[in-house]
Amino acid sequence: MKIFKLLIPVPFIFSCILMSQNQVQQLKPVAAIVADWFKYSHPDVLLTRILKTYSLDGKGEKSQLRLVSVFRDKPSGKDLSRSYAEEFGFRVSDSIQEALTLGTGTLAVDGIIISTEWSDYPLSPIGQVMYPKRRLFEEVVKVFEHSKKVVPVFIDKHIATEWTDILWIYQTAKKMKIPLMAGSSVPVSWREPPVDVDTRSKLKEIVGISYHTLDGYGFHGLEMIQCLAEQRKGGETGIKSVQCITGDDVWKSAGKIYDEGLLNMAIEHIGRKIPEGKTIKDMVTDPVLFVINYYDGLRACLFTLNGFANQWTAAWKYTDGRMDATLFKLDENLSTLMHFANQMKGIEKMIVTGKPSWPVERTVLTSGALNALMISKSKAKNVVKTPYLNIKYKPTWHWQQPPCFSQ
Repeated sequence: MKIFKLLIPVPFIFSCILMSQNQVQQLKPVAAIVADWFKYSHPDVLLTRILKTYSLDGKGEKSQLRLVSVFRDKPSGKDLSRSYAEEFGFRVSDSIQEALTLGTGTLAVDGIIISTEWSDYPLSPIGQVMYPKRRLFEEVVKVFEHSKKVVPVFIDKHIATEWTDILWIYQTAKKMKIPLMAGSSVPVSWREPPVDVDTRSKLKEIVGISYHTLDGYGFHGLEMIQCLAEQRKGGETGIKSVQCITGDDVWKSAGKIYDEGLLNMAIEHIGRKIPEGKTIKDMVTDPVLFVINYYDGLRACLFTLNGFANQWTAAWKYTDGRMDATLFKLDENLSTLMHFANQMKGIEKMIVTGKPSWPVERTVLTSGALNALMISKSKAKNVVKTPYLNIKYKPTWHWQQPPCFSQ
């Protein structure tokens, strides 16, 4: 039996070990606050990219973040965090305070990701899921105050459900100078064709198409609308009022509330043909229309067209009469779902740089508008005035076509 001598110099081995340790130390440690981490939940399609590379196969781009702790608010039997903790070496904490301090008594992470989507929380009287985002954020703030230090926080999708909670989170973040970001993956998705609103032109009207639930998916549709609206000349002026219209009244509103030509453009970009001899009215028996009126005169109309639509599209008209439209294309491959990778890249950038990758005001408006629209729906489709959404901002974010993905 031959014995082979080690030919690699020992100092080289030690230098490699030290290099590996330094690389780990350079990664930004983050804590996650989730409801439940199960397959295809939002925590899964976002946080797993920190563990398994951006392509979820261990072969793609590595994250600049390191997940060090997870707190679960409502874990189920489907929870994956325990098995991932054993495999990847992060802690599953019994409290938010422990997750953020790692048991040291003071803040020990460089970023916090809050993601509660798709877990079983109760519905409000107007049909919104009551995710406990204010409660979770309050616990984060307590650690910040005790530690006399803040770090970036990302809140998945809505900032909160009710306006009082949305405002409290937003104002608290501003007061404490907490870098805060929230929102949907739809604004950072691919577009076909790859067009955006001309920042040099004023908008007259936007028409968008959504599908599925009014709360969860309607929020995505509003984020699509707002990421277009904020790009108009002069920037965002705020939302003056909203209205939710349902049933046949949606079709009767054509020409009065919305431009039917814009609706048809948005329908065409879905890529699904309406059968010959039929109209969209025949395809959709229970339409819902969200109407958003802005302070500068812009009107946005978001249609939920269940029975026909299965994607998000939008068309818009400038004050000079020019029109454009696009499909917000998502990755439908369940093994990749790369539109969440685009979103996660924005979250990572904020945590690394300390500056939000897109304006939190966008999601303050969409969260507040959705709540007001659901109130309108519950009150016989009345117009709801929203003076509290008089929020002005100019976007620091501008859409760019993401890298291609395999389908």
